[in-house]
Amino acid sequence: MRLPEAFVNKMKEILQGEYEDYIKSYDNERMYGLRVNTNKISLEEFERICPFEIEKIPWIPNGYYYNGKEHPAKHPYYYAGLYYLQEPSAMTPASRLAVEPGDVVLDMCAAPGGKATELGTKLRGKGLLVANDISNSRAKALLKNIELFGISNVFVVNETPDKLLNYYEEYFDKILIDAPCSGEGMFRKDPGIISSWERNGPEFYAKIQRDIIIQAAKMLKPGGLMLYSTCTFSPVENEGTIQYLLDTNDSFELLEVEDYEGFSKGRPELIGGSEELAKTVRIWPHKMEAEGHFIALLHKKGEPIQGMVSGEKYKIAKSDSEVLEEFLQNVSMDIDRNYIDIKGERVFYVSQYMKNLKGMRFLRSGLLLGEMKKNRFEPSQAFAMALRAEEFDSVVNLQEDDGRVIKYLKGETLDISDVEVKRKSGWQLVCVSGYPLGWGKLNNGMLKNKYSASWRWQ
Repeated sequence: MRLPEAFVNKMKEILQGEYEDYIKSYDNERMYGLRVNTNKISLEEFERICPFEIEKIPWIPNGYYYNGKEHPAKHPYYYAGLYYLQEPSAMTPASRLAVEPGDVVLDMCAAPGGKATELGTKLRGKGLLVANDISNSRAKALLKNIELFGISNVFVVNETPDKLLNYYEEYFDKILIDAPCSGEGMFRKDPGIISSWERNGPEFYAKIQRDIIIQAAKMLKPGGLMLYSTCTFSPVENEGTIQYLLDTNDSFELLEVEDYEGFSKGRPELIGGSEELAKTVRIWPHKMEAEGHFIALLHKKGEPIQGMVSGEKYKIAKSDSEVLEEFLQNVSMDIDRNYIDIKGERVFYVSQYMKNLKGMRFLRSGLLLGEMKKNRFEPSQAFAMALRAEEFDSVVNLQEDDGRVIKYLKGETLDISDVEVKRKSGWQLVCVSGYPLGWGKLNNGMLKNKYSASWRWQ
């Protein structure tokens, strides 16, 4: 692999005697990882039913290596949202941010959703996840992954940091910034990043990062935690960005990151910075079975603010609907009717922590339950993914090796006359091995396919 001369010289300066070991790591195959959605399945059960060879990632509680020759994205369990495919070092930031159920959390640069899906999983349906990405196209991919994971208490936003600050000053308990960066830590995984590095080097990204982290700092409540991460080795983007925050905002302090034997300490001497920067973490590919990463955990000093903060609350458009209520009678999921929001034909279930959204660009405010069409209610794909099989009163459960599973994912009508169901007609929650995939409508033993067209098996 051809590495830019300027990059090579910098890495020799940073690594010194370890440089040769680092360069040799490029000869190793990249590592492939998946992270289990523990809101849907326990680790023990996943290990029991997993159809391909996996090995535990030692520093990630719900992370596993898998053989790169296998294709877990082409398995029904992927479509059931049981796991997310993610490079092992990239799993680290969300694993080291102590999110608790009931927290109000911001993922500042969230697309395509690797960190956001884990943060949402940690919330266990309580509190609120605001997942933002400045790119509209990337935010659409983010929304799909969040819905695939069955995360209901979410607000998917498409805004700039300064616009977010207008709405969310000192609002969040926890913030994660996986900042846009020069990507040096991913050169082995994706050599195409090298050409991008040559166009826009570390200094270009450092300016963006400093703007983002300063805006995010103002959105964190006193007593809150903020985790900053990159997938680069550049000191100006890593220790340099953290030092910039500490120099410009004295309400922040660095905390120790939950340790692992393969982690390396931050390098304050590379920027002439504070010794506190040694509390940050560097992940090196020649020391761990992963690509490169940087992590810093920050605490905002001050008396913690409990519960809802001031500001105009989201206005819920309440509307009684007999057909909606008739459908919800089949659902045992706990849905507080006070937070059902009907906007035209679309029905949402929103978090109590939602704020007024006027003037903000967003893709989703809460869980899309479905749509009102004439005199009927049609449940959404997102609603199916947020349910457990036992939370709907009539289920079509197919085993993962049943050929009809793939046919369903392709959008085909199914003959399920041999499958035992509670109701012989009407809406059915279609599951694989007991895990929801989507909806179907049953009539005379034939299941009309209601799987989302944009999600279908290709």
